Amino acid sequence: MERGWSLEELAQRTGVSRSTLSRLERAEISPTAALLGRLCAAYGRTMSRLLAEVEPEPPLLVRAGEQTVWRDEASGFVRRSVSPPHAGLRGEIIEGVLSPGADISYEGPPVPGLEQHIWVLHGTLEVTADGHAHRVRAGDCLRFRLWGRSRFRCPGSEPVRYALMVVLP
Repeated sequence: MERGWSLEELAQRTGVSRSTLSRLERAEISPTAALLGRLCAAYGRTMSRLLAEVEPEPPLLVRAGEQTVWRDEASGFVRRSVSPPHAGLRGEIIEGVLSPGADISYEGPPVPGLEQHIWVLHGTLEVTADGHAHRVRAGDCLRFRLWGRSRFRCPGSEPVRYALMVVLP
């Protein structure tokens, strides 16, 4: 409504069918990480900012038990909003956990030039950003500005747990 887009126009912008968008709108289905990524790109928002729009303003102190956790059972991705987006702040911190073999691809960044810092806490994460693949192990930190496609994959036999710091350009 904010953009004046019809369901058909949103479907064209995201490559997601009108019926799927309609079912999402009615909360009949839960979105996957990839589908949320497409919606974020269409609206020019990070996933956290898009999700924050349907949640109340977060407090200054975010207690562990109050952090929003979102699960994508289909892909094996669990996402905890450790430091959610907040008015006047450009950064946020996300904890990600990928199950062994989990593989998530995003067509493009929600905001071109989005700065990301990925610090692997446990396991191994394979990150492909703008066509460059990186194997990031426990203790390693990968940092970049994202302009194109990205992919997060857990190549190991155990889950990978990582902290993702996102900074708007």
